[in-house]
Amino acid sequence: MTWNEKHRPICFIDIKGQQLAVEKIKAFTKNFGLEKKAVILYGPPGTGKTTLAHVAALETNAEIFELNASDLRNKEKLENILKPAIQQKSLTKKKKIILIDEVDGLSVSDWGSISTLIYLISITTYPVIITANNIWGKKFADLRKKCELIQIKEIDYRTIKEILISILKKENLFISNDILTSIAIKVKGDVRAAINDLQTISNFKEVQPSFFDERNKEIDIFNALRLIFKNKATTELLNVFDSVNLSLDEILLWIEENIPAEYKGEELAKAYEYLSKADIFKGRIYKQQYWRFLVYENILLSYGIAAAKKSAKTGFTSYKKPERILKIWMHNQAHAKKKSIAQKYSKLVHVGEKRAMAEFSIIKQIVKSNSEIQKQLKLNEEELAYLNN
Repeated sequence: MTWNEKHRPICFIDIKGQQLAVEKIKAFTKNFGLEKKAVILYGPPGTGKTTLAHVAALETNAEIFELNASDLRNKEKLENILKPAIQQKSLTKKKKIILIDEVDGLSVSDWGSISTLIYLISITTYPVIITANNIWGKKFADLRKKCELIQIKEIDYRTIKEILISILKKENLFISNDILTSIAIKVKGDVRAAINDLQTISNFKEVQPSFFDERNKEIDIFNALRLIFKNKATTELLNVFDSVNLSLDEILLWIEENIPAEYKGEELAKAYEYLSKADIFKGRIYKQQYWRFLVYENILLSYGIAAAKKSAKTGFTSYKKPERILKIWMHNQAHAKKKSIAQKYSKLVHVGEKRAMAEFSIIKQIVKSNSEIQKQLKLNEEELAYLNN
């Protein structure tokens, strides 16, 4: 189980950094029917919009009926799925909450669905909670008028750090303060990303704060994966990586890591087939310098992976950072320390750097066992730590 699921808040008091939103959602569920019949929780990815809806259901002892944007693609689906849900009583509990997740995933061609959604909100007998990253598009103008808007803000890094420390205590683990601070700052308010990072590095003995790159807030890799894995293949997906601040090589690793979380059986086989073809083009690009093949690699990783599934996917999926990226980075960091020690040694004893690298296993033992040589080489703390590892 991912830590995001394992440590998901189960009551309002567990939700940190969103006190105003919590108070508003409490008032909405308590006074349902007096004013608006639906609320829109809007804000950046990973800030707890879906979690807040689930906690509201738990706190009010209500059944939660969850729909994703991919369930809203046409009027027929809405009539067959959402309409019964807003009219029929819960089979297990007295209360019910309707959750419509990621409504901004609807495209321009889905405007008819939005008008139907607005109508169904007007006749609902149960509270409707809608989530969105960005609700300010023109196509949502009428929907905004029918709903109360509740902003979910980016969470302060100090609060994120407190959440990470709390999780580590529950897992009986320790990670240095510098690493926790680095994670908390660089996720820029995205708690889900911070917890994913924390779970990833918990499997490794040594990680430096410099590993964690700042997220691109236009559209991060998690949103790109959601668009590819959840939606049908369209030409719009060909540009999905344009605003992701990662190379295609890194994106390939992200897709490879997360395909099994979305695809099964024949779909899984097709997705891996497209992935393998993308890897073939990647090899040709590097070996033969055929950079024009980048366009084919991009098509296979976006449109191709999306086309591997038979229909759009529903529900929330927690995507993971690929461990191979971390392993490669850690290997490169170790090699960099090895090289810097070899360079200092070669200058001190007047031998070539290549020879020092070739004979490093012997040199390492000599330097490790003699503190006087370590002083002469002027080794820093990281280099000394590498020798003693």
